[in-house]
Parts: sequence; structure tokens; C-alpha cells
Amino acid sequence: MNKSELYRKIPKVDDILNHEETIKYLKNNSLNILKLSIDKILNNIRNDIEDLTENNYCDYIIDCEIIVKEIVNDALKYNKMNLKNVINGTGVVIHTNLGRSCINKETAMEVYKIASGYSNLEFDLNSGKRGHRYDHIEKLICQLTGAESAMVVNNNAAAVMLILNTLSQNGEAIVSRGELVEIGGSFRIPDVMKLSNTDLVEVGTTNKTHLKDYRNAITDKTNLLLKVHTSNYRIMGFTESVSRENLVNLGKTNNIPVYEDLGSGLLFDLSDYFKSTEPTVKSVVNSGVDVISFSGDKMLGGPQAGIIIGKKKYVEKMKYNQLTRAFRVDKMTLAALEITFRQYLDIETAKLNIPTIKNLTIDIVDIIHKAEKLLNVLHNIENLHIEIIQDESQVGGGSMPLTRLKTYALQICIDNMKPDDIAKSLRTCSYPVVGRIKNEMFLLDLRTIDENEFNDIKKAFIEIINGGKNV
Repeated sequence: MNKSELYRKIPKVDDILNHEETIKYLKNNSLNILKLSIDKILNNIRNDIEDLTENNYCDYIIDCEIIVKEIVNDALKYNKMNLKNVINGTGVVIHTNLGRSCINKETAMEVYKIASGYSNLEFDLNSGKRGHRYDHIEKLICQLTGAESAMVVNNNAAAVMLILNTLSQNGEAIVSRGELVEIGGSFRIPDVMKLSNTDLVEVGTTNKTHLKDYRNAITDKTNLLLKVHTSNYRIMGFTESVSRENLVNLGKTNNIPVYEDLGSGLLFDLSDYFKSTEPTVKSVVNSGVDVISFSGDKMLGGPQAGIIIGKKKYVEKMKYNQLTRAFRVDKMTLAALEITFRQYLDIETAKLNIPTIKNLTIDIVDIIHKAEKLLNVLHNIENLHIEIIQDESQVGGGSMPLTRLKTYALQICIDNMKPDDIAKSLRTCSYPVVGRIKNEMFLLDLRTIDENEFNDIKKAFIEIINGGKNV
């Protein structure tokens, strides 16, 4: 046996196309995609043969049946979305890696209606002339927050850059050292200020900043007083910071606008449900802050977006900044945002229909009832051992880092499988389920699992226990 003989054993393309498995595949799938897989798999085989040494020629097996099966399986992967639904059993409500906030079916249907046809995105139906995309949601946002004006960009990082570039370009912005944050993806306030052509002036220390520190740093180059709400961390102990009210008074005295990067963006007080020091957007507006920005997909519970609100004279400038076009949102985001904000017109509706708010405010009794129901769904699966335990969930998404939410979870064991193996198998099965490991035990937290997902969870466990076979 030599390399030439191995090359000759590689199946011909015509033989592969005429194989019963590929004929079966082609009844409902694309020939072009199949050809891509044929080229890929056969090239892999040729490369393998090229790397063989004389000692292992005989060990290399070329089996047409195996090759055809591999080609068909590879072709089927082209038809599967890389982005797919995942069941969140981590208990982290705003899970950044799992897409942060979910939107409900009503919102999804509104997005579908707008996305699947033409819309009045930038068209005034009354005048028949060009309109503005912000008009669809600006009044609604202002009604809910008490702000004079509002606009939306594609995320809060873009909002920060746009605000700084508009209000403090070629000038100075003063910020406390204790608020020079870094969030996910290495997004750093000092770096974005540099990109915005704004000079950073740091005042105070990491743990203590006083009003006099801001006052003493003001020069004729100072264009902005910046406050960054530390929504994703807390400095504990010997600390002091300047209140937004005092900063607003200092800004008014010196005719300098105050901007607060609020981050999460909470529209109504959650202190009735758990201990929370997170300010509401409206309370920040009422404090007199000139410009505020926050995320759409964190505590708001909507799509990814950066919401900018504040005094009209400042927001209007941002609308005409050339960066705005680069940062603008599309019709699908605007549709999702509009229906999300409309649900906040009635708080009870928001708690019922916005998944993020629903999962944050759910009664602990309802969580244990869900745990009992899921236990009942899974109880007769062979080799599966389950116990309901009390545990703690997290808000997530860089919001309320110290807040812990009482919850119930299923503690799950599978014969001959370690917790890490269970976690990986569930993540990679046909019905991806993501849980968490605590104290060397695998857990599914019921706070973030819907009852309509129970059947898929059951299928996932049966599949992994059966060695990867679909059910």
C-alpha cells in the first residue's frame, strides 16, 4: 500500500452524488451546499494522506459509506443557525453572554410586522414628507422619564461617545477617579473619552472624592462634569462620593452641563421586591442632571440600544452630530423599543409582559412551584437524580452587583457523569441548556426558566443520557 493507492480509493464525486444517502438529502436540501461539503471532506482526506508516513499507510481506512455520511452531516450543518435559542438555567436574569434581556411574543410580532414590510421609519404620513426616526419614540420616552428630549443610538457605549464628542470635544471633562470604570469587552471610560476628542481630568481618589475636588479642577477649558453610576461594582468601606444634586448645583454655578452615564436604566422602583439602591431614571432627571444615558437591554428589558435623554438644547445638538448616523438604530430596534416603553405606561403590564421585569419580580412561591413541576417532568428519567434546593440568583448585566435574589433550583446528578460533563453535554445537545455549578454540583435555577421550556429540558436530559441520540 502506498499514497497513490490511497488517493485512488477516494470516492469519485459522481459516486457520492448517486449514493442513496445523498439522494435522500437532496430531496429537501441544496446541491450547491452539498458540493461545498464534498470538496471540504475530500480535501481533508487528501491532506490526511499527504501527512501519512510509510509506517501507517495500511492503518488509514477509506470507507465510502463513512465518507458519505460525514459529507451529509457536514452539509446539514450549513442549514443550522449558529445563533440559536438557549434555555437559561443560570438564574442570572440579565445574562450578557446569553443575549441579556429577552423580549416577549407581542414585541417580537411587532418587530416581525415592521421588518417584513415597508414602514414609515423616516416618512411623515401626515405631510407626505421626510420624517425623523426618533419621532416614533421620543415623546413616549419623555413621558415616562420626565426628560425634555430623547434619542436612541445602537448601545450605551455609543451614547457615551456621542455625548462626550458633542458636549466636550476639544475640551475637558471632569470625572472622579472612583468612577473610571471598565465594563465587558474592555470598554473603558478613559479610552472612550480619548476617542471622543475629550481630555480627561481625574479628581479625588479611588475611594474618596469631594465636591471641592471638582470645583478646584474647573478651568476655562472645562466643558462637562461627568458622573458614572457604578452599576457593575461597588467600593465598600471608607468611601465618599459627590451626590448628583451637588454636582448639578456646581454645574449651574459655573454654566457647565452635567452628564451621568447611568448604565442600567431602571424605570420604576424595585425596592418592594428586593433590597435595591439603584436610582430610577426619573429620579435622576428630577435631580437636574442635564444629560443621561442608559442601556435598552439591561434593566429596561428591551433590545440593545443606548437611550439618551436630557435637556433639549443638548440632545438636539447630538441629533445633528455626524457620529449619529454611524450610531443610529434600525427599524427593528425602534419597533422593539417602542412596544417595550409602551408596556411601561402601566407598571402591572410591564411586570407581567417584560421578561426581565417579570423574572426580577417573580414571587418566591411561584419559583418553588416551577421547581416542583420541573421535578415532576424529569422524575422518571433513568439514571437522573434530582433534589430541590434553596439558592440565590443574580440580576446580572452589570446591574446591582451586591443584590442576591432568593430562588429555588434543581440540584441534578447523573450516574457516571461529573458536574462539568453534565454542563457541557447540556450546552452542546440538540436543546441547549445552560446551568451553573456550585459546590461541585450542577444546578438549574428556576427563576430564569419558563414552564414552556420544561419539555425541551426533558428532551435534553434524555438525549445526553442516551449518548447523544435525539428523542
